[in-house]
Amino acid sequence: MARISTLYLLAYNSFQAIGWAVSLTIILFNLLSTSSVTGTFTSAGTLICFLQSAAFLEVIHGAIGLVPSGVLLPMLQWSGRTHFVLAIVRGIPEVQELPFVFITFLAWSIGEVIRYSHYAFSCLGNCPSWITYIRYTAFIVLYPLGVFPGEVWAMYQALPI
Repeated sequence: MARISTLYLLAYNSFQAIGWAVSLTIILFNLLSTSSVTGTFTSAGTLICFLQSAAFLEVIHGAIGLVPSGVLLPMLQWSGRTHFVLAIVRGIPEVQELPFVFITFLAWSIGEVIRYSHYAFSCLGNCPSWITYIRYTAFIVLYPLGVFPGEVWAMYQALPI
């Protein structure tokens, strides 16, 4: 059973790493081709909504003991991000073209490529030390970048004032 669990987690984490790498590529291509941070949601929003929704599996992974993370922290992260992307950005068209969406999606994409790559390599038992280093240091910049000038300002802009 452990081998099946490891293979499943390898597949899940690889799928997410590739998906977020594709979203990062789309975001950067949009930036380079338009010289603008607007259009990020239009170009990558559907994929990001899907990847973020699929991340609910991480709550289930913790609930059934597949990973040691537990349920609370994955649920908090998943629900916060999913509310942001589905209810605020996707649900309020005026927010979709704001630069804050670009900042958030860029930070999320970079962070998730790193995180899921680390998890996938760890499933193989052969995670390069540089990925581990980036996994535990990049979030120091990416997390506050995604939250404060990204998510918080986009939510503020979404307020009906």
